[in-house]
Amino acid sequence: MMNTCLRKLPFALLAISFVFIAIALFSGQQGGLGSITAFYGFEKGADLSGVSLVAAIVFALAALLALLSFFTEKWVMPLALLIIAISVVPLLSLFGSVHWIAALGGFPAIGSGQGIIKYFALVAIGLTWLNHKTPPSRKFIWLNYLPVGLVLLWIGGMKFTAIEAQGIEGLVSSSPLMSWLYSFFSVQQASNIIGIYDLLALVILAIGIHVRVFFWPGVLLCGAVFVTTQTFLFSYPGSWDAPGILSSSGIFIIKDLWFIANLILMIDIRSRLVDTQ
Repeated sequence: MMNTCLRKLPFALLAISFVFIAIALFSGQQGGLGSITAFYGFEKGADLSGVSLVAAIVFALAALLALLSFFTEKWVMPLALLIIAISVVPLLSLFGSVHWIAALGGFPAIGSGQGIIKYFALVAIGLTWLNHKTPPSRKFIWLNYLPVGLVLLWIGGMKFTAIEAQGIEGLVSSSPLMSWLYSFFSVQQASNIIGIYDLLALVILAIGIHVRVFFWPGVLLCGAVFVTTQTFLFSYPGSWDAPGILSSSGIFIIKDLWFIANLILMIDIRSRLVDTQ
């Protein structure tokens, strides 16, 4: 029973995120679409409005498939293919210059690309679900670790820069879980501490994939990052344009549900591996 619930939870997390993203897009919120579509040569205005509508429909369809997959297995493959397709479009735009901070020399100093690299989480989930009928394998644990490790390494590494420290100040200061940091540390020092935590968490989880005693500490440390970011949806006023309608910041935040899904898949696969040994 517990394993069944665990296996279904990622579908619920994706459905929730997709519903809110679709609603925001239908309501005219374009999130990071402008930087993505610029890579493909679309101009702002009518072009972007049309793309936003298409994206809203696609995310609504993904939400429906995720909900159907929660109840019946036959929809898992279509969902897996769709979320991979959804991810390819923004991920390819990383080859452009718009997602990188020119003032810091461009790549690898990531700016708007922070929201784009989160789509690696969906790719890993999709590939895992495409193989959901195959025997459990450690390679799928690593597959779902990679986006978690990547985002913590990249965005965690950016915490040591002044531009990122200032960028997260509003989020951190609004959070009852994190605002206390500014009572003891400067904005940059607090950001450095968060960055160190992110890096330690990803290293411990990587070790835990092969050394059992570190697995759960790693999962909990990494999971705490993504659960904490979800609290920003309640504490940070800029998360919502209107009741029920996410802002671009809110869309960025809710995507972290995908990493929680990655962690749950890691737990489930590891559990099934242990059962077969």
